[in-house]
Amino acid sequence: MKGFYGRLLLINLSTGQWQAEEIPDKILADYLGGKGLGTYLMLNHIPAGADPLGPENCLIFTTGPITDTPMLGSNRFGAFAKSPQTGFYGESYSGGSVATAMKKTGFDAIIIQGQADNPVLLEISDQGVTFRDGSKLWGLDCYEAEDRALAEVGVKGAQTVVIGPAGENLVRFACIENNYWRSLGRTGMGAVMGSKKIKAIVFHGQSHCDVADLTGLKEYVAELTQKGKDNAGVLNYRKYGTPQLVSLMNSVGGFPTKYWSRGSLEGWETLSGEYLLQNFEVTPRACQPCIMACGKLSRITKGRHQGLTVEGPEYETIYSFGGLCCIKELEEIAYLNDLCDRLGLDTISAGNMAAFAMAAAEKGALDVKLTYGDAEGVTELLRQIAQRKDLGDLLADGIRVAARKLGLDDLAIHVKGLEPAGYDPRRLHGMGLSYATSPRGACHLRATFYKPELSGMIDPKTTAGKAKLFIDFEDRLAVYDTLILCRFYRDLVLWDDLAKLVTLTTGLDMDVNKLRQIAQRVVNAARQFNLTHGLTRDDDWLPPRFFNEPLENGDILTEENLTAMLEDYYRLRGWN
Repeated sequence: MKGFYGRLLLINLSTGQWQAEEIPDKILADYLGGKGLGTYLMLNHIPAGADPLGPENCLIFTTGPITDTPMLGSNRFGAFAKSPQTGFYGESYSGGSVATAMKKTGFDAIIIQGQADNPVLLEISDQGVTFRDGSKLWGLDCYEAEDRALAEVGVKGAQTVVIGPAGENLVRFACIENNYWRSLGRTGMGAVMGSKKIKAIVFHGQSHCDVADLTGLKEYVAELTQKGKDNAGVLNYRKYGTPQLVSLMNSVGGFPTKYWSRGSLEGWETLSGEYLLQNFEVTPRACQPCIMACGKLSRITKGRHQGLTVEGPEYETIYSFGGLCCIKELEEIAYLNDLCDRLGLDTISAGNMAAFAMAAAEKGALDVKLTYGDAEGVTELLRQIAQRKDLGDLLADGIRVAARKLGLDDLAIHVKGLEPAGYDPRRLHGMGLSYATSPRGACHLRATFYKPELSGMIDPKTTAGKAKLFIDFEDRLAVYDTLILCRFYRDLVLWDDLAKLVTLTTGLDMDVNKLRQIAQRVVNAARQFNLTHGLTRDDDWLPPRFFNEPLENGDILTEENLTAMLEDYYRLRGWN
């Protein structure tokens, strides 16, 4: 097969050994790369009952067949492991510049097993693996660790992924970071990397694998570029990035606010994409090759954080710190964004944990001086979480553990231990189905179903027939993750385009029906992993507040509505 090397790298930290293994073409044809290959390897290398922070868990990195090709939106890679945050299927993806360097090592997947006795810096190249002393990097923040790791390896064009203090201290929602502001954000991949005592991994190499039809692929990319030239979605991402959603979600009443007690934030205008462009120095940034340039390199021009530069803040960071914590100064949210990136914390989980603490304090369940809107208090709390000090030690174990210890299970908002993103399912019912069924917990990205609900493709409040459309989105984006293709091309690259793309890169005789079968195989494999690790139907459910507490406009999601969507979903999936 083209587009793949047909090789994986197996690293055992406990023994300090590594070896290359063949990946049969049959596996690549059945699962493709990215999520498909990563999930297949999880099923075959992570035993039932594995401790997510133990040596038996594996940390798996994958690229896809479009990586290191001219395809737009292709510079992405994935990480997979049993999640320390949920105990179930863990996956996360990141952009930036790492994916191409990872692919040039000559491996389609990298499996890291065991645990090192002391901190290590791994150098992975087309020549193999070098185990370097990582003790001098241990304790550094992510920015410093990136710079030092690359300087130590000293290879032009090398790229690195790192963890910060949060990962070192096994905070269960710690990230893996790259290119300063890019994050493998969700499900605690940074804690898995920290449990293995890996501070940084540097990738470089000269390997290259051919695609089946490079001329055809270049022609398709030219067509796609022309197609996106005047596309409204592309233009909006290029101008505003994801903060464009702040105004939209507040206008429809689905912007989670004051720890999920409201659907809009009074004064949200100071958090919007328009405010960002008018009050920050903003430079669009793109992963290459890409026409979106959705990243916004933003420099604060006034106030106590004047001069600070960060790529962002993204919508999800604005929702979590701005909406849930009611912090209305975008400059403060940008600072908290930068702090999370340095410490290696997932901003969605971090903002949810801070807001949960505020709600708990308001109820008298926590004796802390932390109130809504308190940016300085959140700053200190994030540092405590990363260092596991004081209240931070409790919150570092995640929302499910913290809520249980405080007797606040009914207050906590999560699915399978993972907090939702910034789309309230009481307003967008399909997002309730998305959160409930996602293998990694309350995830918005597996289907991005807020898109059809907000665009008018389907009524946000209807339940009949919603599961069918949801599965179509979920399956198509599962294919995206096998390639690995950026989500923001979802309006431009449809089923027929994906089939063509797979044929051009791999040489497989692909059509839409065959591609749907691959998608279903991958979704089923993720489900099988969770069943192996103890999932029951009860885990596919939402927190009680979504059923019992209507939003201020009266929007509510009933248990009956969710049950109806779930029954349809299971039936259409063929799950018993």
